[in-house]
Amino acid sequence: MKIHLHTIGCRLNQAEIETMARQLQAGGHAIVPDAAEADTIILNTCAVTAEAARDARHLTRRFHRANESAQIVLTGCYATLAPDLAAALPGVGRVVANVDKERLPLLLDPALLADAPLFDREPITREAQPGSFGRTRGFVKVQDGCDNRCTFCVTTVARGAGRSRHLGDVVAEVGRFAAAGYGEVVLTGVHLGSYGRDLGQPAGLRELVAALLEHTDIPRIRLSSLEPWEVADGFFELWANPRLMPHLHLPLQSGSDRVLRRMARRTSRAEFRALVDAARAHIPDLSVSTDIICGFPGETEAEFAETLEYAEAIGFARIHAFSYSPRPGTAAARMAGQISGPVKRERTRQLIALGERLSLAFHRGYEGATRPVLWETATGANADGLLWAGYTDNYIRVSAVGPADLMRRVTMARLGEARVEGMSGVIAS
Repeated sequence: MKIHLHTIGCRLNQAEIETMARQLQAGGHAIVPDAAEADTIILNTCAVTAEAARDARHLTRRFHRANESAQIVLTGCYATLAPDLAAALPGVGRVVANVDKERLPLLLDPALLADAPLFDREPITREAQPGSFGRTRGFVKVQDGCDNRCTFCVTTVARGAGRSRHLGDVVAEVGRFAAAGYGEVVLTGVHLGSYGRDLGQPAGLRELVAALLEHTDIPRIRLSSLEPWEVADGFFELWANPRLMPHLHLPLQSGSDRVLRRMARRTSRAEFRALVDAARAHIPDLSVSTDIICGFPGETEAEFAETLEYAEAIGFARIHAFSYSPRPGTAAARMAGQISGPVKRERTRQLIALGERLSLAFHRGYEGATRPVLWETATGANADGLLWAGYTDNYIRVSAVGPADLMRRVTMARLGEARVEGMSGVIAS
């Protein structure tokens, strides 16, 4: 078959779609970049916000218009939460819930059964090499599901209880990425910090990262989102190894203790600040990014002002700002004090503006510095070479002119002008 793959939403969705690509390629199927060329189109959907659910529906209709003869397969959180609505969309021939997502390639081609690297199996010996989409960073799913009950979050409903992959399976997959020439892997999960708990390993993520540092030679290891209450004792000491990237994404969600309690978040302003201070004490040049929700039910102007003040005091390198979106099946959707759309949009606008100021300030602190950069994409060319973009170890996006052989390479770059979205750079000779 010719198969077009597309994903929206989180890095976990990205990891899943890339795994599907490798499984299908291992079975002899072609992954095509254009939906119009495909026999089958797989869309891995998201439902974290109402906008994400709309995107899933919009993309499905767009794919059908581009290729009316293709079968569209919907999977992911929107397909799980609204299977009947998903099935009714034009061109949809199959809806695969999250519980069956790992088996999706087998549903399309049962002949893959002998070789497919299923999530809950022991490590397999044959798999297509990573790199189906030509990326320089490999996304490795180490965990799925969540046992928290944050009142705003529909993910627990969509993905179920937390469950972890076996440590040896993850080490083997990262080893394959390294053998394929990847410069970096990103460990992903719905609730990454809970890794190993269901396997009886309360310090599981620390043990996993230590094993990857010891038993693989992948040049760079990065963590995706990590809940602030899930950091084991001694975790930050692992960053003594320079292969572990100095970047942490710690979702705050609100800078008000009262709002945090209504969200059922298991942290407070003081605890979060202590965690960030401890991380910065152990990890030089650390970049800390976060998620913050604006307009949670009952959020007062004073509570939102607390969030702005607190976020500025922490000094985040990047803020992902979201307007609160009621999700069916969550406690917050039933709460009194729902905030109007215009108020949510205005608060989100203010938070985005603050985030841009903080990003610019963080980047300005590195003007003239030299940092290692993993080069990922060439966006054009001029008389001096290709126009490259990549990321520093502490997740600053850098643009520079360089030779044609930089893909997946890590080189030193002298950082130049700071901008909100990143920095210019000059590749060190």
